[in-house]
Amino acid sequence: MKKLLSTLLFSIGLLATAQVGIKTDTPKAQLDVNGDANFRNKIGIFNATDNTVFQGNNDQLLVSRGEGFAPIWKSLRIPEYEPNKFYLIYNNSFSDKVGVTFTSSEDSTVGFASRGATFTKGKELNSLPGFKKITNLSKTISVFSTQSKAYFQFETVVQADFGAVGSVDTSIDYACGIFVDGKLVNLRQRNLKAITSTHPFLTHTQIGIVDNLAKGDHTVDVACTRLGSYGASGNKLSIGINGYSNINDFIAQSSLKVDVYEVPEVFNTIIN
Repeated sequence: MKKLLSTLLFSIGLLATAQVGIKTDTPKAQLDVNGDANFRNKIGIFNATDNTVFQGNNDQLLVSRGEGFAPIWKSLRIPEYEPNKFYLIYNNSFSDKVGVTFTSSEDSTVGFASRGATFTKGKELNSLPGFKKITNLSKTISVFSTQSKAYFQFETVVQADFGAVGSVDTSIDYACGIFVDGKLVNLRQRNLKAITSTHPFLTHTQIGIVDNLAKGDHTVDVACTRLGSYGASGNKLSIGINGYSNINDFIAQSSLKVDVYEVPEVFNTIIN
């Protein structure tokens, strides 16, 4: 009996002060098991703050927090997807206060009667004369499914340095386009007129939609042009930037909102 008690005490001492290996002569931790481990009852995590042992909730996972930190219980959140339904996969918005400006010497070379034939869907940006990109709205988005719908909402403020309206009509035609991978997907033309007060401005909004972009990364750009001037040969056009103190850069700034809806077919790894 004394021999058995001594052996037990010796074993307890080893557990308290040394590393123990099962099927290994060189344990790397206080308990190192070289083989399978089978737990028949419960696993508890000690909380040193309140001296309690927490066994986790149903369906929780034990997650490592790295060396020197006790693991913690975490719940696994897996979204439920119904087949053949679109879900919002990507959503972001961007802003720009730099904007673009045009003088009358930068009026487009595209004639009034040629605009309809020139500004067609899929037209390359670099083939359209006089367009300037709004720098900070140029972004890259990713598409993960062959079935997708991408929505682009662009808003800005357009201002001209007109004086108060006179007897002659004074106005400027302009256009802004949304481009994906350098190709036109949406364009809007408008006209800014002189009014009874100086430095008039308007809010410009447009929405573009593209179906079934190829899987992978895509570039998105917004670019604008000055199309023509009417009695405004000496006037400047500002888009996304204030041209006078009756508005500021916060009011005049441009914004682009991008939403991509997809029928999911690729799922990212839940646990790394």
